[in-house]
Amino acid sequence: MAEPKASTWQVIKAVLGAFVGVQSEKQRQLDFQTKSIVPYIIVGIIAALLFVASLLVTVSLVLA
Repeated sequence: MAEPKASTWQVIKAVLGAFVGVQSEKQRQLDFQTKSIVPYIIVGIIAALLFVASLLVTVSLVLA
């Protein structure tokens, strides 16, 4: 049986769910059945960088 490939939207939902700390059991099982972890790592790094950048912008606006 071929392993499913996660769509871009599914990867984004999984990463954002991990950031918040909530995820459905169905989504978690789908994440662990995908072929590659690379899309999750890339989206996770991008999400983390966007989060840090938004914090830096917010702090600089508050302190200005």
